[in-house]
Amino acid sequence: MQRNVVIRILGILLMLFSTTMLPPIAVSIIYGDGAGTDFAIALMFSLLTGLAIFWPNRHAQAELKTRDGFLIVVMFWTVLSFFGAIPLYLSDIQNFNLVDAIFESFSGLTTTGATVISGLDNLPHSILFYRQQLQWLGGMGIIVLAVAILPMLGIGGMQLYRAETPGPVKDAKLTPRIAGTAKALWFIYLGLTIACALSYWVAGMSPFDAISHSFSTVAIGGFSTHDASIGWFNSSNIEIICSIFMLISGINFSLHFVAYRQLSIQPYSRDPEFRAYITLITLVFIICFVGLFISQQFNFRESIYKAIFHTISIGTTTGFASSDFSAWPGMLPLLLILLSFVGGCAGSTGGGIKVVRFLLLFKQGMREIQKLIHPNAVLRVKLGKQILPEKVSNAVWGFFAAYVAIFVIIMLILIADGMDQVTAFSAVAACMNNLGPGLGEVAANYSSVSDLGKWLLCLAMLFGRLEIFTLLVLLTPAFWRR
Repeated sequence: MQRNVVIRILGILLMLFSTTMLPPIAVSIIYGDGAGTDFAIALMFSLLTGLAIFWPNRHAQAELKTRDGFLIVVMFWTVLSFFGAIPLYLSDIQNFNLVDAIFESFSGLTTTGATVISGLDNLPHSILFYRQQLQWLGGMGIIVLAVAILPMLGIGGMQLYRAETPGPVKDAKLTPRIAGTAKALWFIYLGLTIACALSYWVAGMSPFDAISHSFSTVAIGGFSTHDASIGWFNSSNIEIICSIFMLISGINFSLHFVAYRQLSIQPYSRDPEFRAYITLITLVFIICFVGLFISQQFNFRESIYKAIFHTISIGTTTGFASSDFSAWPGMLPLLLILLSFVGGCAGSTGGGIKVVRFLLLFKQGMREIQKLIHPNAVLRVKLGKQILPEKVSNAVWGFFAAYVAIFVIIMLILIADGMDQVTAFSAVAACMNNLGPGLGEVAANYSSVSDLGKWLLCLAMLFGRLEIFTLLVLLTPAFWRR
């Protein structure tokens, strides 16, 4: 492991991260909310710490190895989340301790959207803007992670696209270099953010709310500047706009790039994961609509809007709400939570296990059934028209097994800590799937969770955001051996 090189990069990351305090300082000056000093202190502390780490190792130059990549990625979300908590901890948010600040920062940077804060409407504008900005930065980090780092593991979502599956992404690399790929994806990400902000503004949001919510929409984060989330605006137009951009952001960004370059929608129609993604969202929407309309909780028109909005919001793991979905009738709240396990497409800003993995699990299950009928047949798993090698199937099963094991362990510890079963299940699901809102005591916020529970849920967010193995590999003794 190139330790000096890794430390040097950590210093650079911290120095770069310190500059993210500048926009909230500007917002504080514009609105005169008095919180700019907290961000200035956080800026100086992060900058000086980064410089102190970087300077002794400034001459360390070596080619990064795979293990170095894993460590740098984990540090991106852990170290920056801790430093990102500084301005929140220094702020005057009522009943806000260090653990709460760290939880909020982790939730923002991992684009989870779980919050411990109530009374968002009364917070300084700079604090509100900073929370949204954390999610936007984390969302782009996810895309770069998927393209540049996860393929090293052999089970990354982008590897399934670029090496193992048919379609436009495999047949045409985005750009010859990773740097060029990251730049292309940044362009798409920024373009979607601007388009989303303008759409919100035209629909009636203030410029501040439009920019803030565009950050968390495209990042599929779910933070809002109001306690009532998107429901605060009481606008069906805003809900429709939000649904469209959440749906777009839940799609593999590489597909967006290829479709833009070819000026064609065929890359979407050819992609098996995209078709599965749209099909699943549609099926759950129909079930939710029927359930809401039959229960007479909403009228026909409202049932359509609420069903579409919440199915996309929970299905893409964004976590926005226009009503209290946890109070919906029958099985609907649990159905939506279960939908978040599937999440968005690989290579998107969405969380969850990812649609492509569930699609492969389904196909493998069907193959096993066929083997029972035809024991001597040689059956292969196909995605589109291409046969997948066994190593991909094994990797998907390994990921799923690790996911379930970690989920159960964290949930059992939370129950042992005194949390009821429904709350524990939904809290771990919401954090590991990077969803945010849950059921029971965490339907509104996570302020009632114990300090131990918040630390465990931060870990769950990190596991979910880094797709399990990126973090899990660091916990193995073999990783640290020379």
